[in-house]
Parts: sequence; C-alpha cells; structure tokens
Amino acid sequence: MDSLNFASPDFYINRELSSLEFNRRVLEQAKGDDVPLLERLRFLCIASSNLDEFFEIRVAGLKQQEVLGSTQRGPDNLSPVEQLRRIALLAHELVDEQYRILNDMLFPLLDAEGIRALKRGQWNARQEQWLADYFRRELEPILTPIGLDPAHPFPRVMNKNLTFIVTLEGRDAFGRNNGMAVVQAPRALPRVIRLPEDGEDAGDRASQQRRYDFVFLSSIIHAHVDDLFPGMKAVGCYQFRVTRNSDLFVDEEAVDDLRMAVEGELPARRFGDAVRLELADDCPRDVGRFLADQFNLSEDDAYYCNGPVNLMRLNQIPDLVDRPELKYPGFTPSIPSRLQASKDIFSAIREGDVLLHHPFHSFVPVLDFLNSAATDPDVLSIRQTLYRTGADSAAVTALADAAANGKEVLVAVELRARFDEAANIELVNRLQEAGAQVVYGIVGYKLHAKMILVIRREGGQLRRYAHLGTGNYHARTARLYTDYGLLTADPQLTDDVQRIFRQITAMGLAGELHKMLQSPFTMHETMLEHIDAEIAHAEAGRQAGVIAKMNQLIEPKVIEALYRASRAGVRVRLVVRGICSLRPGIKGVSEHIVVRTIVGRFLEHTRIFLFENGGRRRIYLSSADWMGRNFFSRIEVCFPIEDEALQRTVVEQGLEPYLRDNAQAWVLQADGSYELACQGDMDTRRHCAQDELLELLAR
Repeated sequence: MDSLNFASPDFYINRELSSLEFNRRVLEQAKGDDVPLLERLRFLCIASSNLDEFFEIRVAGLKQQEVLGSTQRGPDNLSPVEQLRRIALLAHELVDEQYRILNDMLFPLLDAEGIRALKRGQWNARQEQWLADYFRRELEPILTPIGLDPAHPFPRVMNKNLTFIVTLEGRDAFGRNNGMAVVQAPRALPRVIRLPEDGEDAGDRASQQRRYDFVFLSSIIHAHVDDLFPGMKAVGCYQFRVTRNSDLFVDEEAVDDLRMAVEGELPARRFGDAVRLELADDCPRDVGRFLADQFNLSEDDAYYCNGPVNLMRLNQIPDLVDRPELKYPGFTPSIPSRLQASKDIFSAIREGDVLLHHPFHSFVPVLDFLNSAATDPDVLSIRQTLYRTGADSAAVTALADAAANGKEVLVAVELRARFDEAANIELVNRLQEAGAQVVYGIVGYKLHAKMILVIRREGGQLRRYAHLGTGNYHARTARLYTDYGLLTADPQLTDDVQRIFRQITAMGLAGELHKMLQSPFTMHETMLEHIDAEIAHAEAGRQAGVIAKMNQLIEPKVIEALYRASRAGVRVRLVVRGICSLRPGIKGVSEHIVVRTIVGRFLEHTRIFLFENGGRRRIYLSSADWMGRNFFSRIEVCFPIEDEALQRTVVEQGLEPYLRDNAQAWVLQADGSYELACQGDMDTRRHCAQDELLELLAR
C-alpha cells in the first residue's frame, strides 16, 4: 500500500463548523411535519440554547486566541481568525433561519391551534388593562432605568440578560437631554406570561378548544417604557442581549482548595468578555453600533433578530399548554424481567449481568441499587462518581441516607462540570453534612467516569457489586438521553472499579486492570490497537469491521487509524451524533467508511465500540467519546460486554436500529455537509430507531 500523508488538512473537518452543522440538524427538527407541533417549538429552543453555549465556550476560546495573536492551527489547518470568519457566516445564516421558521411556520401553526404569542398591537382592551396592572404591580417597582451621562456610564450587563436600550426625547428632572437610557429586566421574572382567559365567551367554552394567549415580558416593558421616564418621551425601545465568555479558569496547581477556587470564579462568569450581541431587528444601525462599541464587538458579532431576542424563552410555552396531542406521546419505561422477578436487586445481579438501556428501560433499578445499598445492614461501603445529577437528586439522597446509616460512603464529585458547578458545590455540602467523604477528582483531569461500587458482606466474605454507565446519574436526563448501564457482580470488573476508586482517592497507581480500559492511561492506546487488529484480520482474509456509536469524533490519531483501516478494506460504520472531523467517502482514503447521525426525540448519548476481531467480537461501552480531552485529560472508563446474550442485545438494540434508520438519520458527505438518509422508493419500509426501541422495550 502506497504511503499517504494523513496529516493533510483535506482529510479533516473543522470541529467548530461541524458543531454548527449539528445545530442545523437540530433546527431541521423544528421544520419536520412528522414532529408534534409543541415539540417542534422545543427543538427551535434547543437550537437557540446550543448556539448560546457554542458562543460562550467555543467562540470565546477562539476570540481569546485571536487577542493573544495565536496562529495555532488544528488538523484542518484553519487559524483562529479564519475559524471566526467562517463561524460568523454560518451562525448568521442559522440565526436568520431560526426566525424564519418561527415567524413563517411555527407561529401560524400555533395560532391555528389557539396558542398565540400576542404582540402589542394584538391586545384587546381587557388584555391591555390586565397587562397595565401587571406592569404596575410586578414590574415597575423593581425596574431600574439608567440614563446615560458622565455620572451614569453604561452599566455592566450580565451574561444573556434581557436588556433594553431606550432613546429619549425631552429634558429630565435636572433640565438635561440625555438621549439614551438602559433598562435591565430582572432575572427573577418570567419571560413569558400567560394571559387569563377572557370571560366574555366563557359560557360556550366547553364546546371550543381552550385558548392559550401569551405575552413576552419584553412586550410589556416596551408598552409601558414611557412610565419609567416621567416628563420625557421614549421614541425607541430595543431589546438586546450580550453573550459573554463563560468558561471558568481555575489554576488547579496554584490553589489549596478546589471547591473554594471554583466558588470564587463563578461570579466572574456573569461578566466575562463579550463575544456576541443580539438585537431586535428594528434597532437603528447607529444604536446597534453604539451598543457593539460598549462591548468591544465588531459588526460581525452583532445578530439582528426578527422576533424575540433569546428564543429559549419560548421553551416555557409547551410546559404551560395542556395539549397532549401536540406533544410526543407518553411512555412508561420498562424494567428487565429478571429484576422484577428477584426478591432483591443483589440476588438478581448475582445471577448475571443486567444491561439497562435508557430511556426505554427505567432508571429506577439504578436508584433501587443505591437505596437498597443505603438501607441493607449487610452493605458496608458505597462509592460513586458524580458529574451531573440535577436538583433534588435521588442518587444524592440515597448516598446521604447511607452515610447517616453509618455506612462508609465515598463520593468523587466533578466540581467543574460545565454550568453545573454551583449545583455540584451544593451537593458536596449536603453530602459532607451527612457524613460522606467527598473528593473532587484529580487535579488537571476532569472526572467523567460513571461508576458505583457497593461492598456487601455475604456468608462471612465480602462481595462487590457495581454499576457502570455511559451517562450521568441524573433521573431527568435518563428519560431524555439514550444511555447504557451495566449492573454487575463480575469479580474482575468490580475489582477494576475498586482499583480506579482507590487511584482517584489515594492517587497511587491502579495497577494493571483485568478488563476495563481507563483514560488517560490505556483507552487511547487500546482503541488504536483494536483498529490495527482489524486491519491485520482484513489483510489475512478474516472477518473484520468496526462499528462505533458516540457523541463526538475528533481525535486525529484515531481518525488516521480509521483511514488506514478503510484503505485495508475494513468496513467502518460510525454513528456520531454531533461533531465529526473525519471525512468519509474520499477516494483512496475513506471509501469504506460511512458516518451516520441521528437527531430525534431523545438525545443520542450511548458510546458503543464494536470490533469484529476475526469473528470473535469485542464490544465495549464507555463514558468517553473519541476526543482528545476524553483520552488524555479526563478520567474515563471503558468496559467490555462479554456475555454473548448481552452482546447480541447491544448489537440488535444499540447498533443495528441506528444503522438502518431512514427516518431520522443523516449521512455525512465528504465535503462536511449532511444529507438525509431517505426511505428511497415506495416499497422501502420506514425505519425509525427510537420509535422501534420504544415499541420493543417500553410500554
């Protein structure tokens, strides 16, 4: 085989542009006629929220590199400046598309269903009076308009807070003509207010569809902004929002207490460097330039919005509307039959490994595992990692109860889980107050592994039980994300888990693990070895192939290994939900690689790695994607599925439905674009992986 320069930038897709392409696919869901109407609105909100985080973290990082004069280029050979230029073009296009979908598609469809977001000119007299009362009662007392003059400089505007720039005529109480003022909307107030139903037609309401009328907080402030400036006239009122750098920086080597350092940095997130300015599209361009100057932003950083600034505020509407037919149908996650039949969860696990596939399987068995361990007098110790758990976490309650019951409880908490830092600090306090030991992972490495270890005395001996997962211990996202969890009493797997916990707490070597792979030590090297083994099998005429499902694929060495495998004739099938830097379909490089992605009701979150291995399949589940950060700067685990029946289950339920999906699947093209995997001719049966799994596993 001739040599090839795998470092060529022609072989790699820029990760930031790939991320925006993922958001485009999410936005397509808001256009889908086969998606329930209120869910389409949710997808629009998700796309908006995704863009927020993209600017807060990814664009912010590139802007910092630009300021520092960095010319560092990735595998795609784009400099920070070049990336920012391309991002601006794509992001402006996506924002324009968001508002086109909202105004031309969703608002008319919602209106036809009696769900209306009323503008100021659409209020009737009764509504105007109700909103005037609401303004005087709820808003006016806590609004603080700030006229701009040398004694009142432009105020500090918090990250993503709804704010107004007001242009004024007339003189103030001191005889001055200031011309401009700023009004910030209090964060404590709801951004969407439902109007009370009119009483005039209440008599025949039973024969009609219930009406839902909503008004944006911005519209109420706009309608009554004159009341904030007595004696003056507001000739213009324009909403805007600034997005700031929200990435926390903590020099872990230079601090004595990581928790205190993270707590100290959290307030700074509200006022980081500005990276984007969103404005109402009717805002005069000179006012827009004035605002951009206040935040040291360029014209490319200003996004004029044909509708409410911050579409995420619309996410309240589906929760306030009781119209089940406009939402996804409900379902009841099932519980594997062996768990239902067993007298207790420990006896069920002793019979053999139990595989849970969320959200189609209930998350209850995981909580039952923890609760049983917390109350079982034979359980001596519980150890768990926590990355994201959510407010009022049932998992944290079980751990606190276990500690209160006198059990040895160790919790390894990742304080730096992005945007969950404050919540994680709270749960640390709660656990410590209950008597649990808490550690914060390893300095310099994020703790992303998902593990529980329970040690129980049985028959005079100690037996270990473990839960290993691809997702977080978060009961809410367990109904929204697809993830796998394994309950096991396998002596070698549980010994590996115990060794890794000891490494996290004592920071000594874990030693050679029996079965599990761990980042930053063995996972990357072993993945490359398995891909190389597939090349050797293909060259020897044996069964060879790679099937992998993950969230992101970026790491260059893995991509190079997959290219080499393709050139050797290995069939490589990838299901990558989000960012993918690999280019499939390049002649002589990646003809044998197909990359698919699924965007649907549930966020695809499972990580599954399958290697044909000459007919003796190796299958792993993992907390890690194939990214540099997961391989080299995080504590991650990857665990094998060895039971043949469970292997078949993973293939038949975790991989094959996604490989044949022609309803929600997109296929990555060599140029970095995605095309729908359509059903083809009329005889082709529709396959939707998530729907099929709901039908098969849930009730």
